[in-house]
Amino acid sequence: MSDHILSAYDTELNELRSIVSRMGGLAGDQLVGSMQALKERDAEEAQRLRDADAELDRLEAKAEQAAIGVFARRAPVADDLREVVSALKMTSLIERMGDYAKNIAKRTLAISKNHPVVLPQTIETMAERAHQMIQNVMDAYAHQNAEAAVEVWESDEILDNLHNAAYRQILARMMETPEHINIYTHYLMIAKNLERIGDQTTNIAEQIYYTNTGNVLEDSRPKGDVTSVGKADE
Repeated sequence: MSDHILSAYDTELNELRSIVSRMGGLAGDQLVGSMQALKERDAEEAQRLRDADAELDRLEAKAEQAAIGVFARRAPVADDLREVVSALKMTSLIERMGDYAKNIAKRTLAISKNHPVVLPQTIETMAERAHQMIQNVMDAYAHQNAEAAVEVWESDEILDNLHNAAYRQILARMMETPEHINIYTHYLMIAKNLERIGDQTTNIAEQIYYTNTGNVLEDSRPKGDVTSVGKADE
């Protein structure tokens, strides 16, 4: 194989890695922005964030093209094959995280039209934890650190416990102030979206672990989320 083809192969593989990192950063930014718009009841910013989700879709398609280039120039095997396949799975998972952030922005638009109701602190804490998980898992990806990926994977239980607490807290407020049940329903679904973002980060962590070790993480953890909330706008 010529040096030119090898160079092009390396370029496309690096481009794929870069796209995954950029997508992770964008998803984290969208989550932070959506939560800020929610706290400020900023409908205009919420709408902008809904529209901005298209950039993640564009990058996901670009990642697919980069992967096709990798396969076309040299059929990857072993470590390279695991990395390319896992990277494609990660772009899909990150795009899904962006969808959950977009759903928070969408619900902010509905909430902003109603009488103000205090946002439960537990939801803010959940958002901070979810954002930290995104940052940690993308850092593990950048450094190809399997141990750091496992730490993110294990930390999802904390977010699940926070979601359980938020669920109980919001239900209690619904019973205390039934006139605000509509807004509290939106808060329930926002909490579920945050919990689902955590799930996606653990799935990314599994892909990082597999890429670097060739082994699959055995999910022996008890799932901490015990709520019966619906599908969070899936």
